Amino acid sequence: MSVTVMSVGDLVVDEPDPASFFAPAAGTLRRGDVVIGHVEVPHSTTTAQVSTDVPAPPADPAALVAVAEAGFHIVTLAGNHVYDAGDEGVADTIKYAQEAGLATAGAGLTLDEARRPAVVERDGLRVGVLSYNCVGPRESWATSRKPGCAHVKVLTHYELDHASPGGPPAVYTFADPAHLERMADDVAALAERADIVLVSLHKGVGHTPAVLAMYERPVARAAIDAGAHAVFAHHAHIMRGIEVYRDRPIYHGLGNFVTVTHALTPAGGDGDSAERAAWARRRIELYGFAPDSAMPFYPFHPESRNTAIAVCRFDREGLVSAGFVPCWIDDAGRPVPLGDGEEGRRVAGYIERITRQAGLDTAFAWDGDEVMVRRG
Repeated sequence: MSVTVMSVGDLVVDEPDPASFFAPAAGTLRRGDVVIGHVEVPHSTTTAQVSTDVPAPPADPAALVAVAEAGFHIVTLAGNHVYDAGDEGVADTIKYAQEAGLATAGAGLTLDEARRPAVVERDGLRVGVLSYNCVGPRESWATSRKPGCAHVKVLTHYELDHASPGGPPAVYTFADPAHLERMADDVAALAERADIVLVSLHKGVGHTPAVLAMYERPVARAAIDAGAHAVFAHHAHIMRGIEVYRDRPIYHGLGNFVTVTHALTPAGGDGDSAERAAWARRRIELYGFAPDSAMPFYPFHPESRNTAIAVCRFDREGLVSAGFVPCWIDDAGRPVPLGDGEEGRRVAGYIERITRQAGLDTAFAWDGDEVMVRRG
């Protein structure tokens, strides 16, 4: 008896005909017993907008039906945009996801609700998923009396360690110990009542190839130390490396999956969002790229079209195998699974390369149409 868990990165389903974007991958996803994705933006009919960051307008609630029909069972919600449409946006996203048949984790009308895991049962094995946002903004965080997401507060310290005032500092990041302990308590509690414990982390440096910030490995490892069998991360909108720690996989960033929206692409004219236009300029300054003008619905780094579906198999003894299916986001914004061919090996090679650049020694090996990972 075994259970196949699949997980992908960010889902932003904010274009017409949402089912079409999942069509190439749906056959692969439906082979998973438990399939997890991260819903990045609110799904609501509200017009409220409370974001203090780049605005992410709510997507059509009907798009969540397409997510479920593509093969997903659980969606994680702890992310930096979950509160962009305020209290109503949080409540609507949970309601519409659950009405579509999706279990949710990571957001709620209170912090206790946001910390509550999603639990499903397959062949007598209980699979639990917890979800945390590590990147802010603070407005997105739930409290005992405010809707929002479960979170791990990460502190940033800048140190000028050379004799050039105004020069570039060294950057140190680390999790607030109290928040890390709270996450570990949640994981340990879930391990008491679930056979398989999975943790979703919204973390990382956006739109930047390969780099892992200082806090990322310790937070992910803390989840494993507390009892998690695997960690799946997202937020950076670009793939990150894969680590195997204590013989359990940490996918430091699964990048984009279906992420289609015009919300980050300036439309021009007097009616356009000033914040959106400013973000388009700042994106070049911060990250050194401009999106492909031929894909205005895909406003992300060119390398982000390399992506993957994480695949982990478990039995009653724990993890049996871990790996991924390489995918490429095509010109229509659709993630396309790739087998052991030229294109599949190119994407797998990219993932192995950024893993090495991040200082991780994971070993990669093809097994059929999947790439397996193990400690190097």
